[in-house]
Amino acid sequence: VVIISLTMSALLVIFIVPLSILFFIYLSNILLLIYQRNGEVKPDPLSDVWDSARKTIASFWDIYARIWHGYELHGVENIPEGPGILVYYHGAIPVDYLYFLSRLFLWKKRLCLSVADHFVFRLPGLKLLLEVMGVMPGTREECLVALKNGYLVSISPGGVREALFSDESYQLLWGNRKGFAQVALDAKVPIIPMYTQNVREGYRMFKERRLFRQLYESTRLPLTPPYGGLPVKFRTYIGEPIPYDPNITPEELVEKVCKGNFLFSFQTKTAIQALISKHQTIPGSIWKALLERFDKYHK
Repeated sequence: VVIISLTMSALLVIFIVPLSILFFIYLSNILLLIYQRNGEVKPDPLSDVWDSARKTIASFWDIYARIWHGYELHGVENIPEGPGILVYYHGAIPVDYLYFLSRLFLWKKRLCLSVADHFVFRLPGLKLLLEVMGVMPGTREECLVALKNGYLVSISPGGVREALFSDESYQLLWGNRKGFAQVALDAKVPIIPMYTQNVREGYRMFKERRLFRQLYESTRLPLTPPYGGLPVKFRTYIGEPIPYDPNITPEELVEKVCKGNFLFSFQTKTAIQALISKHQTIPGSIWKALLERFDKYHK
């Protein structure tokens, strides 16, 4: 009985915070439904009519970010006033990205539209939240329209695969994805790299096993549960934008995003890996990430 109790307690501890994040996401959707019903709001979910509701939700997530992760956002000045594509590293749970969206809206009153994996739209009961927060499947046409309308658009080329199979080494798993580069060229907008320090120490996935990989490749669903939720320090860094160049090809733009030589590696790294190299201990250390909550200095 003691062994079973201890085992269940341990499982509860490592899964309770990820589950609470899911609960708060659904709670956010419920609040929007209440706002919609009370105000009889039916216009475009991206319109300013929803700004008060967005501010309420953003304030909640920002308070959560400050308390649980001592969240900091650096490099906002690198985000252009007009449209652009934000490219970011995908953690096991992209809660850091929720923090970024919230603080960006509170600081700049800017809505960043998010390209999400198709499985997100299969989750029941989140339709209104996804619409109001500007989450979209991210076809080329949708992204071009959003950029033409002056929005920021964010994408993680690694997506679910990076969330599931990257680890504390912070390896980028982009494969051959370069559609974001073509969209940037077509829309004539800059690409802005972004990364959150210690995101893998806050939430982790179980070590890759052949079964986990086969499950994902056959279903395209993230069936491996994340764990963790420790109150480690989170700092999101936004790098300098890579400007539009009419003479560059998509392949060259991807290479430009990806290139950067460092002493610890002979391989080329991405602009995001440049941020990782500058701000992240490799491999990531949970203990050090916890201690950074008390350290006001950052690189």
